[in-house]
Amino acid sequence: MRSTIKLITAGVALSMLALGAGPTTAAGYPDHPVKIVVPFAPAGPTDVMARLIAQKLSESLKQQFYIENHPGAGGNIGMTQVAKSPPDGYTILVASSSYVVNPSLYAKNPYDPFKDFAPVTLAAASPNILVVHTDFPVKSVKELVDLIKKNPGKYNYAMPGTGTTPHLAGELFKLTFNLDLTTVPFNGAGPAIQSAVAGHTPIAFTALPPTAPQVQSGKLRGLAVTAAKRSSALPDVPTMVEAGVNDQESETMQGILVPAGTPKEIIDLLNREIVKAMALPDVKAKCAQLGFDPVANKPDEFAAYIKKEVEKWGKVIKDAKIPQIQ
Repeated sequence: MRSTIKLITAGVALSMLALGAGPTTAAGYPDHPVKIVVPFAPAGPTDVMARLIAQKLSESLKQQFYIENHPGAGGNIGMTQVAKSPPDGYTILVASSSYVVNPSLYAKNPYDPFKDFAPVTLAAASPNILVVHTDFPVKSVKELVDLIKKNPGKYNYAMPGTGTTPHLAGELFKLTFNLDLTTVPFNGAGPAIQSAVAGHTPIAFTALPPTAPQVQSGKLRGLAVTAAKRSSALPDVPTMVEAGVNDQESETMQGILVPAGTPKEIIDLLNREIVKAMALPDVKAKCAQLGFDPVANKPDEFAAYIKKEVEKWGKVIKDAKIPQIQ
């Protein structure tokens, strides 16, 4: 009798798996609200992008996708929370480039970027930009390098905070040309940009979105963007390659990830819906307004991107002797 019950139970379990029931399937997903964690404060670029994606997912999947902001520790608080969440598709992370920088920047980073998460898609990205005050006596990257080399230790550059991709872009630039250029960190893009506009730190590496209006208005001169192609927001500003400098690409990403172990069917579903959303005209327009270019790649492509970026910035942090955060 007991053997018969066991066989029946096992048969039911196998039937359920065959029908797609249980935690390893996307059947019926999502059947209740889905939380999207933004590891930064509201109103920033990542938050705006996350809310845009949440709106489109809510519309297409007929279920509420809502935002929770968990800022702090360079994004580590929110990212770690998602890493420890159940891998069921009901907790999603929208991450910026701190995701690929923090593993090298923090002495004891609380998450593993390769083991704790499953990539869904790189939704969008925005390059950094090298700018100078309009009165500064250079009009090209080459002229800037020549001026700094002729005056070692005389000049400094503003950046929005230790470990940000603009900071690392500046350090990579210094390493490339062996420049004696002082790094001046600020608490965010706004103060760094204002310092450059005021001429206190006449050189700056910043993210493109908050800087573009200052370049467009003529308050700052854009020397180069750190992207493979020119930005639609500043089409007259050359890329670093066009300016004669290779291997300087850096950007601020907006990546979508879920906890490791999330069913592939759910990851594929989210990828398809986000890729479709990023191609919508109103989403493209909003991205352009924010200074981001839609990417919307496949999970394996995003995984390769993460690996490359972690290795790249880890080397810059080491070579530039940037102290790890304890």
